[in-house]
Amino acid sequence: MFVLGVDPGVSRCGYGCVESARGQTRAIAVGVLSTSPSEPLPDRLGALDSDIRELLADLRPDVVAVERLFFQTNVRTAMSVGQASGLVLAAASQAGCTVVQYTPNQVKQAVAGYGAAGKEQVQRMVQSLLGLPEVPKPADAADALALALCHLSMAPLQARLEAVK
Repeated sequence: MFVLGVDPGVSRCGYGCVESARGQTRAIAVGVLSTSPSEPLPDRLGALDSDIRELLADLRPDVVAVERLFFQTNVRTAMSVGQASGLVLAAASQAGCTVVQYTPNQVKQAVAGYGAAGKEQVQRMVQSLLGLPEVPKPADAADALALALCHLSMAPLQARLEAVK
């Protein structure tokens, strides 16, 4: 299964694609899509949309896991994360991917075993789980890999729950 994790943001949108096959999990792609804060917002959103669609076409993931905006004290940050998230959700749906969302606490629980784990702890667990030579950077990319790993952890339970319905 190919899972693309996305940590949405207009300035920096982290992505991490993970493959799980025959009991092995490995990172396929990791990075950050960026837009310039000096550009007008519509242009930035257009560029981000184009980059996301290109990424989906190149990687062709089965599932796209997106961070769910759960709580945000900074309204400006919440708005830009919401705008980027909407672009990712729509593009992934149109690409025919299964789309799932997880809160930061769900991701931390699945990856680090503790829902209030710090960023550094999550990054080190991502490194360990994927057998990476160093901690993935920047943090947006590490968070995206953690989202993909979260889905791989949650998918078997979700499938069993769906089968019971």
